Amino acid sequence: MLSGLFNYDNPVWRFIGKFWDVLIVNVLWVVCSIPVITIGASTTAMYYVTLRLVRDDDGYTFRSFFKSFKENFKQATIIWLIFLAVGTLLAFDLYYFVRLVSPSTLRTVMITAFLSMAFIWMAMFTYVFPLQARFYNPVKRTIFNSFFMSVRHVFSTIGMVAADGVIIFLSLTYIPQLTIFGVALIAFFNSYFFNNIFKKYMPKEEKPADMELRPLFAEEQDAGSSS
Repeated sequence: MLSGLFNYDNPVWRFIGKFWDVLIVNVLWVVCSIPVITIGASTTAMYYVTLRLVRDDDGYTFRSFFKSFKENFKQATIIWLIFLAVGTLLAFDLYYFVRLVSPSTLRTVMITAFLSMAFIWMAMFTYVFPLQARFYNPVKRTIFNSFFMSVRHVFSTIGMVAADGVIIFLSLTYIPQLTIFGVALIAFFNSYFFNNIFKKYMPKEEKPADMELRPLFAEEQDAGSSS
């Protein structure tokens, strides 16, 4: 019994090991995101590692992170800047109508419209970097796929966004110890959803080792950034 308990292939030890990897990934994400412009590449690399963790496709965390960071840097940065610009515009519009416009029917309609767009933005933002980490596709296709999949799997999308909010709330209130795992804990949790979702888009005839080198849709043969 004791030999089984201290066996590193024991599910308990593997579970603990995954959280150690999540802790390391969070540190790497924070350090590599300091320039701000690199947040897209850092987030893609983070998801590259967490998606492998939930598939039990363990490897060298540092090597996997920086492999993805380097190979996805250009495309992930472009995606990040696009989402940053749109998100900033939405935030400004919401601030304007909430704080600077007097109560009226128009104000209510505009706030509702911008809140709806903000949710769509959040849903797409949730998907876009995991997609970049898992599939080859051009920027336009990756962004389109983030919208398409967030709508098609709307219940999973709502579940992830809500659960992410709960994790953030608990981290800032009742369980501050969770902050040591940072955003990597959210990515790790979301990766269980994404792993099940992405399986539906993987070519059945491909071998598992080759899957992450395939485009999302069979007709997309032009490769973008690699994972």
